[in-house]
Order: sequence, then C-alpha cells, then structure tokens
Amino acid sequence: MSLSDMPGSIPDPGIVAAAAGRRSTTALAEPTRKVTARWVTGLVLVNVGINAAFFGPINVFIGQQAISIDAGSKEEIYSLVVGCGAAVSLVANPLCGALSDRTVSGFGRRAPWVLAGAILATAALLALSGATAVALTVLFWCLVQLGANAAYAAITAAIPDRVPVLQRGSVGGLAAMGQTVGIVLAAVFGAVVAGNFMLGYWLCAAALLLSVLPYLFHRDDPVLPREARVPFRLLGFLRGFWISPFRHQDFAWAWLTRFLMNVGNQLSTVYLLFFLRDIIKHEDPALGLLVLIGIYAVMVMITAVLAGPWSDRVGRRKPFVIASAVTIAIAGLIMALVPSWPGALAGAAVLGIGFGAYLAVDFALLTQVLPQAADRGKDMGLINVANSLPQVFAPALALLALRHFGGYVTLFTAAAVIGLLGAVFVVKIKGVD
Repeated sequence: MSLSDMPGSIPDPGIVAAAAGRRSTTALAEPTRKVTARWVTGLVLVNVGINAAFFGPINVFIGQQAISIDAGSKEEIYSLVVGCGAAVSLVANPLCGALSDRTVSGFGRRAPWVLAGAILATAALLALSGATAVALTVLFWCLVQLGANAAYAAITAAIPDRVPVLQRGSVGGLAAMGQTVGIVLAAVFGAVVAGNFMLGYWLCAAALLLSVLPYLFHRDDPVLPREARVPFRLLGFLRGFWISPFRHQDFAWAWLTRFLMNVGNQLSTVYLLFFLRDIIKHEDPALGLLVLIGIYAVMVMITAVLAGPWSDRVGRRKPFVIASAVTIAIAGLIMALVPSWPGALAGAAVLGIGFGAYLAVDFALLTQVLPQAADRGKDMGLINVANSLPQVFAPALALLALRHFGGYVTLFTAAAVIGLLGAVFVVKIKGVD
C-alpha cells in the first residue's frame, strides 16, 4: 500500500486533478444526456413564477398603482417605473449570468442565483405593494427586476448547461409554455383582486417564491471546481461583456432578431390595459385583459409545444422563426385596422400563434450560437438583454405614438413593421439552418 492509499494520507495530486477535470468537464461540456421530466417540470415552474412576478405588475398592477398616485399622469408614471426597472434588468441579467458562470458553490452554479434572486424579488414585491409615491414605486420595482433577473439569468443558462441540442426545441417550447402560464396567472391575479393592486403584488410574490422550490430540490446542477474557475481580473471580466459582432456574426444577428421581435411585441401590449379602457371602452378593462391574455396564452401553448419538437425533428430553426415573425406582424395590423373588441380578440389569437412558435424555436436557435461553454450564463444574460431593452424603449416609443403620431393606429402599425424586420435579419444567421 502506498502512502497516498493510507487513511488520512495526503491525496495523490494526480487523482485530485483528474477528479477536478471530470467535474469541470461535467459543468462545461456540451450535454448529451437527455434531461428528465422532473427536471423539466422544475424549469417550467420557475418560468411560471418569474413571469407572474414580471407581468402582473407590468400589465396590471403598476398601471393601477399609477392611477392611484395621479390618474392624470398615469402614462408618464407607468413609463417611468417600467423604464427604470427595465434599465436595471439590462445590467442585472448579464452581470448575474456572468457571476453564476464563476460560482463554485456545492449547491451548483445556477441554483444559488435562482434562490437568492427569488428571495430578493419576493421581498421587493411585498414592499412595492405599500408604495404610495412615485420614487418608492420606482425603487422597489427596480429591486424586483434585480432579483427576478438574477433568477432568470441562471435558469436560462441551465438549459444549454444540461439540455442536448436535439432536445432544446422541445424544452424551449415547454419553457415558453411556462412563461405563458405565468403571464396568464398574472392576468388572473389582476382580475380576481378587482383593483386591489396591493393584494395583487402579494399574490405575485407568493407565486414566485413557491415556484422555485421544485427546481431547487431536483436541480441537477453540476458543481464547477474551484480549480477550473478562471482567475478574476476586473478588466478582463468587464471586457467579457463585449462580444464582437464581426467575430461572432451569428450571435449578433440572433441577438438583433430577438431584440426587434420583442420591441414589436412590447409595442403591441405595453398599453393594452389603457387601450381597453380608453379606446374600446371596455366596462371592466382588467377582466378584458384577462380574456385577451387567456386567448393569447392558449395559442402560445399550442404552437410552442408543437413547433419546438417539430423543429427538433427536422433539424431546422430559421423557417419557423421567419413564419412566426410574419404572423406576429399580421397581429399588429389587425389591432391597428380593427380597433374594437372583436379586433382585439382576433389580434390576441394571431399574436399567440406567432409568438408561441417563435419563443420555442428561437430559444433553441440562440443556444446554438453561443460563443463558448464557459460563458453560457453571461452570454444568455446578454441574449436576455434583447428581452429587457425593449421594455426601456417601447413605453417611450408608445407614448410618443399616442401623444404625437396618430395614437394606437400608429402604435400597432409600428409594431407590425418592426416585427417584420426580425424575419428579414434571421436569414443572416449562417451556422443554423
């Protein structure tokens, strides 16, 4: 027996290095083993909770809170709150994603950020429920965005960490379904609280906190060994957030496509509550919003769970993205040309058909153009900026359209045109069919 084999002896450095290498390979390698239904269920539930926390306030409660603070300036207050929160998300998502790439906790790389982000966002939602001034509303919503984006950056990075390429369309479709269920749940909260936005915030907080538990208990989150972590240098860390569009052209075109699609979607939905209240004259705008989101959600779930696996089977992504972009543009034109309750119902259905297929397939496409495995969290965080940045621009663009450039007809037409640009630019991606 050698000295290294004796109890209490110093481990052989070669054995330690080999073990660390195996753990590093597990954490950073391209996954080949299909994920289990239990893991996917946890992933879907996290998406449900995060999106309930995002869209309950964005679609209903911040608007109602703005009315309670100053009904005459509700659009300006809403735009300020949502825009500031989105600005925080622009930084929080890639930053927390990059930090999760470097996390060496025994709990895994992603799970600690899911847990900490959910706790922070939950606490901030509870504080937001009692805010009676614009400044406090802005502050607490920014904290919600910080926490929720930390969790979202981690959970999206977990997909390229654990899901093989030929399963990503299916998992992306189910994740899109989870996002949609979260949006519907938020709309249900908006309808059942009957204008009591304080209670609405509490319901969103409870949904978020409870939703992360199944994933945390069955996280399958490989540990990154300390030896595999690149030494931290501030300048290099900051430099890592720049991905050259010339060296990584597919990543750049994919990012731009997602950005444009989300701008178009945000323009279609950002003032939907006010559209129902002021243009359609719906007797219960919150209930009307629930109906529209319900129709939208059903269509999203159907097309997401069909289009994702279909794209996996045929091994192609771009045709699905192009078709969905055109469909989303048609939805914007319906809303522009038929500003009535039947037009809103039709627009919601068509938008759901297009966006469901887009969410499932485009997510799979994006995971296939990431520059390198070691930076998946940071790179997915940068992709998520394409989701968040429209929240900064869209309310301001929508406000300009409403106040100075023709109102809702201009708003919905612009949404259609911008969405079509997404279809144009996706053809520039060369590395994915």
